[in-house]
Amino acid sequence: MAAITQTKRTMARPNQSSARDAVPLSREQLVDFLNEDLAREYQAIISYVVYSQVLKGAQYMAIAEELENHAKEELAHALVIAKQIDYLGGKPTVTPKPVKTSEDPEEMLRFDLDNEKETVRNYRDRVRQCEALGEHAMAEHIRQILVNEQDHEIDLAAALGRSVAEAISSLKTMIPPTPHG
Repeated sequence: MAAITQTKRTMARPNQSSARDAVPLSREQLVDFLNEDLAREYQAIISYVVYSQVLKGAQYMAIAEELENHAKEELAHALVIAKQIDYLGGKPTVTPKPVKTSEDPEEMLRFDLDNEKETVRNYRDRVRQCEALGEHAMAEHIRQILVNEQDHEIDLAAALGRSVAEAISSLKTMIPPTPHG
């Protein structure tokens, strides 16, 4: 069976990896990771639908509309990920990750921002894993989702009054390059 690599994250450097941290990853393990990603997409859909409707006040009108758009994009991501799971012979999960709620609008946006940061990190790993497996088309699908997720992260940071530089500070290693560039 073909093997790909999974990056272990260390406590001291959670967003960095090296070749010495690599361990073999099977196609079945990739399916498991994709199912976690799918559960996170479901979580995002639910949170964006709910948050977009419960945010109140003039200062949140534009972001509420943007969150509705994010919900639609997350549904498209979920469909792509489910298709990739099926392609690998797996069964897409039906269970979302838990959704946090709050009465505080800023706290809701922080929940979303934290989830987007985690999603971006995971999809970066998935691109590398797919490339290592030779699943270049799958890597391209996930790379496109990754671009969209980074946009969500920036939108949420801006809604919270954070600079774009601050929003992407966790993105020191940008989107993995395509095999051709």
